[in-house]
Amino acid sequence: MLHCPAKLARTIAYSGFVLASALVPALAADPTGDWRVADGVAHIRVAQCSGSIWGAVAWEKTPGGKDTHNPDSAKQSRPTLGMPILIDMKKKAGTDAWEGQVYNAKDGQLYSSTIKPIGSDKLEIQGCVLGFLCGGETWTRVGPPIPSSPANSMAKGTAPKGASLSTSQAAPQTPPKTTGSVSPAPATAPTASSKQQAGQKQAAAPAGQSGDVVGDICVLPDVARFTH
Repeated sequence: MLHCPAKLARTIAYSGFVLASALVPALAADPTGDWRVADGVAHIRVAQCSGSIWGAVAWEKTPGGKDTHNPDSAKQSRPTLGMPILIDMKKKAGTDAWEGQVYNAKDGQLYSSTIKPIGSDKLEIQGCVLGFLCGGETWTRVGPPIPSSPANSMAKGTAPKGASLSTSQAAPQTPPKTTGSVSPAPATAPTASSKQQAGQKQAAAPAGQSGDVVGDICVLPDVARFTH
């Protein structure tokens, strides 16, 4: 054995690689971010709100859509931009999947649903009616994951332990800009804080308006009334 230093060195190096690999935890799949639906007509912004996963329409290929197929006549005139699509989805224990409901604006119906990230750039959506007639589609990532923040992880007004509302920590609350929905940046870029405030104030703005008009989906009325 003393006459094989090269073999011994390779063995030590390999053992060190295996040990280092074992010490590095597997990265959990992240369903948050902006996703393009299968037919490309909309982008859905997915974020964690009060411990649950929610998704809302953040961009429309054809602006000005209305929820005309909703069985509630009072909601048939509401804009589809900013409308919740993934509703109160909870993490399934031991898996990278979340269960809840998905709203299908094409027929105005809610379906039991499961979402599951596939790799880093695909999101699989599965929905069923009363436990059968199941179907689904795959969405494609168009925006990076949205970091959890005191704003979108707050549960009924109570900030997480150790949370601080300093400027440096508040910056991640601003969701990533969605491809195709943002006009060229101005010569003098606004600060992260001002962009977030603008995004929240413009949540009800017309779809044709420049910039991100949806902002943090956790503060949208149809989401906030369930999560705060």
